[in-house]
Amino acid sequence: MPLVEVTYAPHVPEATLRELGAVLPHLVSVAVECPEEPYDGDLRPGDVEIRFRQLGPLDRSGLDVVVEVRSKWFESRAADRQQRTDQLHEGIEAATGLRDFGVYLSLPVAAWSQGD
Repeated sequence: MPLVEVTYAPHVPEATLRELGAVLPHLVSVAVECPEEPYDGDLRPGDVEIRFRQLGPLDRSGLDVVVEVRSKWFESRAADRQQRTDQLHEGIEAATGLRDFGVYLSLPVAAWSQGD
């Protein structure tokens, strides 16, 4: 279950952010898919959590948008994490037209629990 935080500059249009929010669940799921957590294309509540945060007056960023993905560490994910990150970046660019953005993939040792 990936957690995604999107940090964006105040001038990024809301329509762009809405489009990003619409495509991220699938794109992130494809990017972090692995044998231990396969992606069947059927996202359910809690599968991908996305949070949007506008840059504040004291924040510093040279990019319009930064997409930070945190997903549980598995050796199969870690082995090709740069390829996964590049694939996610390309997918976001193709789906939204964003140009000035970055993608950060973090694979911490973690656990997740969720009720029905």
